[in-house]
Order: sequence, then structure tokens, then C-alpha cells
Amino acid sequence: MARRKPNNRHKTVLKPRTRREFLADLGRTAGVAAGFGALGWLGYSEEPVRRIERVAEKLKDFRVPFTEMMSHLAVVHGEDVDAMVREAMTMLGGIERFIAKGDRVLIKPNVGWDRQPEQAANTNPEVVAAVVRLCREAGADEVLVTDVSLNDPQRCFFRSGIQDAAQQAGAEVELPGSNDFIDTDMGGELLKVWPVARYYHQVDKVINIPIVKHHSLCGCTLAMKNWYGVIGGRRNQLHQDIHTSIADLAQAVRPTFTVMDATRVLKSNGPTGGSLADVAIENTLIAGVDEVAIDTYSLRYLDVKPEQVPFLALGEQRGLGVMDWKSLRVKEGQVG
Repeated sequence: MARRKPNNRHKTVLKPRTRREFLADLGRTAGVAAGFGALGWLGYSEEPVRRIERVAEKLKDFRVPFTEMMSHLAVVHGEDVDAMVREAMTMLGGIERFIAKGDRVLIKPNVGWDRQPEQAANTNPEVVAAVVRLCREAGADEVLVTDVSLNDPQRCFFRSGIQDAAQQAGAEVELPGSNDFIDTDMGGELLKVWPVARYYHQVDKVINIPIVKHHSLCGCTLAMKNWYGVIGGRRNQLHQDIHTSIADLAQAVRPTFTVMDATRVLKSNGPTGGSLADVAIENTLIAGVDEVAIDTYSLRYLDVKPEQVPFLALGEQRGLGVMDWKSLRVKEGQVG
């Protein structure tokens, strides 16, 4: 069998280079390298590369100017919640002193837990609805009700009765999702920059509506502690120094006014509760503009002394209010 000759048509035969050709190639390579070096020198700067950093936003101060015509504290007893809220606001000088026509208002109840109203783990929905109605009557353009719940938010808002009550009264209920937080400069001792629900950056006024509850870690959940529901992130980290964290939050969020719900009080096994045996019916609201004073007054329903609650003294030291509520202008009344 005849042997086939190899096909060399597609082979490239490299001819050996002379010394002159080698030196010429080397010179061209050096020239290209020098050119890139020059560009690098021209682009060199002793200044470090600047990273574009997003500046954390700050919360506005939602308070209104205090006048001598206003009381610091209003305490109302009764069983008609709507009438109690209206009386409390009248004692403070009227809702019109706080809410102006066209305002966007955010209401912050405690809706942390998947519990029914009778269990007193969340704010009484009737109190929330009454405040919503007053804001609407004052001409508020929009009223939002929101909280960062610890249990499933949809179940918390539904089972607490707050979703239905707020919507029926004319509010929009907002359940923050993972993309609904803005890095915020809290300016605190422990809380520096922390994710805050974006709604707080979009409104004109903020109303705090906490409930009087026992808390296994810090003794009580009241107005100042209620601001835990403003933030996202790993909130359990703040429990390592919970009293400083509470003071930081109260210093960062300065509400327009506060209405403390003491209609039903969770006296033990808080903050979640669950048993009706832990609940006392007190039929009281405490409203005002001094959260330290409101919290101090509310301790009577938990049989706790002010000196047992370090965050109150911290709040007073920071100028957030006074523990000696008797030194303030206080009005007390009964409706129904």
C-alpha cells in the first residue's frame, strides 16, 4: 500500500530571526511599555481613592412648640375610649395644636405580637381608631399606622384588631418589608446608624400610642420602649444594654404627642402575655408631651418604682423629660 505524503499546506513555517530583527522588536516593545508608564504617571495622584459613601439621614423633630396654655399631662378615666381620647386631647389644648390641615401623620401603636386585644400584649385598637379619627377631623391629609412586629406582621395586625380599626377610622396600614428601611443616623450612645422604617422620613407628625405592659428584661414596656418598633435589623443586639438603647431611641424619635393605653394592663409575663389572668382592667389613658413623665406615672399600674427603671433616669439626664411628673401641669378627669 502506497504511503501518503504529509500535507503541509496549512502549516506556518517560522523563519529564524536575525540579531537586527530581534533588537528592533525589543525596541518596539519597550516603547509601548514606556507609553503605558507615562499614562500611569499622568494619572497618578497622592490623594487616596475616594469611595462614594451614602450619608445616613436623620429623623426630624416632630414636636410642636409648647405654650403655657397646654398641660404637660392629661389623665382620663372611663369606659368610652373614643370619649376618653377626645377629653385627653382637649385637656392638652385640642388636637388642632398638634395636627394641622394637610399634615401627613404617622401613628405608632404597639403591634409586636400575635395576640387578641383582651390579652393586652398590643395597644387597644379602639384607642388607635379614636386618634386616627381626631387627626382626620383636624384636616390631616394622610394618616399612616405602622409598627415593626416581632411575630408575623399580618397576623399581628389582624389578630390585634388594629388593622381593621385603623382602616375603618380612615388610616392606611403599612407593614414594613425588607426594602422599607433607610439607614438613619440615630446619634445615640449605642445606636449610631440603624435601619429605620422609611415612613418616619416621609411624614410631618408622629404620634406614639404605647400600652402599659410588664417586660421580663427591663421591667416595663411603655412610651420610650415602644420606639423599638421603629427599627429593623438585629434588635436583639440592643438587649445587651437595653436601658441605654431605650434612651437612645427616645432621644432619636421625638413625637408630636403620646397617648398611653392603660385601658387593659399586662401586669406580668410580658411582653408577650397570653393569659387573661395576667391582665388588669384599669380603664385609663395618659396623654402628654413628656414621655419620661408619662412612663413614670404609668409605673403605678405595674407596681414598679421609678428607681427600678434605669432608662427613666437616663432620659431625664438627656433632657427628654422629668421623672417628677407632679411638678408638671397635670389635668385629670373622668368621662362616662
